Amino acid sequence: MGGVKAAERRGAGAERAAAAAEAAAPAGAARGSAAGSGGGASSALPASLPAGGGRRARRGAPAVRGRETPHVQYERLGSDVTLPCGTASWDAAVTWRVNGTDLAPDLLNGSQLVLRSLELGHGGLYACFHRDSWHLRHQVLLHVGLPPREPVLSCRSNTYPKGFYCSWHLPTPTYIPNTFNVTVLHGSKMMVCEKDPAVKNRCHIRYMHLFSTVKYKVSISVSNALGHNATAITFDEFTIVKPDPPENVVARPVPSNPRRLEVTWQTPSTWPDPESFPLKFFLRYRPLILDQWQHVELSDGTAHTITDAYAGKEYIIQVAAKDNEIGTWSDWSVAAHATPWTEEPRHLTTEAQAPETTTSTTSSLAPPPTTKICDPGELGSGGAASAPSFVSVPVTLALAAAAATASRLLI
Repeated sequence: MGGVKAAERRGAGAERAAAAAEAAAPAGAARGSAAGSGGGASSALPASLPAGGGRRARRGAPAVRGRETPHVQYERLGSDVTLPCGTASWDAAVTWRVNGTDLAPDLLNGSQLVLRSLELGHGGLYACFHRDSWHLRHQVLLHVGLPPREPVLSCRSNTYPKGFYCSWHLPTPTYIPNTFNVTVLHGSKMMVCEKDPAVKNRCHIRYMHLFSTVKYKVSISVSNALGHNATAITFDEFTIVKPDPPENVVARPVPSNPRRLEVTWQTPSTWPDPESFPLKFFLRYRPLILDQWQHVELSDGTAHTITDAYAGKEYIIQVAAKDNEIGTWSDWSVAAHATPWTEEPRHLTTEAQAPETTTSTTSSLAPPPTTKICDPGELGSGGAASAPSFVSVPVTLALAAAAATASRLLI
């Protein structure tokens, strides 16, 4: 509770100090951004860096006097830092700003600004002013970052036997500029590493002595304003050979073969001499419904027919490449997708279509009509009672024969 009241008292004191400075200012003067602050560009303050009174410079405030080139300062993330107000005495009455925003007086130790547990957001242009005259006493351009950790370095030959390249990166960011220096030795001979114009942190070395048994040593050092680090690797020429993945991988179904897929591909375009330095290939494939791959290694050629595919299932296929004798396998190619050939379903004749194919079966597909036994009186006085059954029997037999014929046609 006492801490809250103390903060309120400090805030009230800052208000009174600002009011006194404004009362002493010439009428119509403006307290703008600090000179040399890049036009007073503002940025959000970190939570641990409160603004004085919660307000920015405003119209009617005293004019800033003096001009000074900012002092550039680098500090480590998470550390504490004390910024002096130039040559001002410890007990001088000063006000600090960052990027044009007033800072709270409770961040000061005398005339010095104390920043604790630095965050990335603490970076910016800090300016110190005489509280009464608003004369600019000192400016600091603060950068917050980290020293570099040991860089990750690797070398690879994807254009054998022309040469190889080396690339590097830092395992964690430093948030401030870094400088890298690479040296390449072949035995005791220094070699040139030409910077790649298109890829960051990469350089290229041409083989001077092919099939040499002398080892290569590549060293890299990295430094920034907060520290330095380095690493090196040593290798034989043949151990870093690794082609790029095969290109234009295509898979197609084989007509009338429901378990086959034909796969074709091309040698990587970066491999300069496939005739003198042939590649072998490694193919993997699986149906999308399964996670387990099947593999086939091929000593030559750029085509293969899969003969054990599941009928009607979509497959994913990839290919890798390797020099026939040295080096390691490439990464996998872009995946190709294909489904084996499936037979088209045959056309079946339905009952609804039967009248279109034959008219003789139309009446046979309907149930035979029930034969009515007529009364003797309906036949007239001269008719016999057995006449109706004599007439109806042949009709019923004819309908039954027609139904049998229709059944044979449908079968």
